[in-house]
Amino acid sequence: MIAPVLVRELTIAANLHPRGQHHLSSTSGLIRTGHYLYLVADDEHHLGVMDVRELASGDLRLHRIVPGELPHDKGDRKKRKPDMESIALLPAAQSPCWPHGALLVLGSGSRPDRQRAVVTPLDVEGAIDGEATVIDLHALYAPLRGEFADLNIEGAFVLGDRLRLLQRANTGRDSRNACIDFSLQEIVDWLTQAGTSTPPAARVHPITLPTFNGVPLGLTDGAALDNGEWIFSAVAEDTADSFNDGACAACALGWVSADGELRRLEWIDGAPKVEGIALAPDGLLWMVTDADDPERASVLLSAAV
Repeated sequence: MIAPVLVRELTIAANLHPRGQHHLSSTSGLIRTGHYLYLVADDEHHLGVMDVRELASGDLRLHRIVPGELPHDKGDRKKRKPDMESIALLPAAQSPCWPHGALLVLGSGSRPDRQRAVVTPLDVEGAIDGEATVIDLHALYAPLRGEFADLNIEGAFVLGDRLRLLQRANTGRDSRNACIDFSLQEIVDWLTQAGTSTPPAARVHPITLPTFNGVPLGLTDGAALDNGEWIFSAVAEDTADSFNDGACAACALGWVSADGELRRLEWIDGAPKVEGIALAPDGLLWMVTDADDPERASVLLSAAV
């Protein structure tokens, strides 16, 4: 069993938060580039930004990626949020539009109004540099809706020449997990309008995971390893569909071989609802949680893996 270490709560100055909160309470998706950690604040229209040189003392900053404001009421906000759930780093070499790479943030696709992506260019040090571009994902997600009864894209990462999206299982409508591969170059060409047609998935590979007390583990994020393998986070959340939240019964990390076979699974002590992971240069794995409660702060954890 993996014992996570609390790095910090995801606090923010209240005057910088759109509803005056002192923290982020719902985070999903995490990536590191340069000196910066970027996390998806899936209950907001923003990314959370942390300078890794100030992890112990500095507050998060928010960077807006979608215009407009969300309602204060939790239920109304849930209905109207874009549900950005995953974030990937697009390499600099893929497009002259992003000489130092870009962040790709993806909506879950769990409802018709949750099918947007945002592309944000970076500078040479990994800081955001330029305006965000909003992309309509309806055409990209349409074939996946034919594949999955309850589409819910919760993770994204680049591995070699592929962009990989992770479909998350739930207890009710669709209990299947899957890794969905796209050609990275075709995706970049489509995002930059260098390509004229919507790229098809190159492969849809099922990922079979165990259940915990009858609740299926569902993929929440993934990260590439140096040897062609990849690591993922998964939670057993007792919910009947991709819209409603449920109690988190268990959390795990898994390792997948280069040919797509699950070769190791480790439970995380305390069952934190981990929804974003990123590897640090020293080999530690950083993880962010989703508190699912406006009164509670999400946290940044670390673990030696």
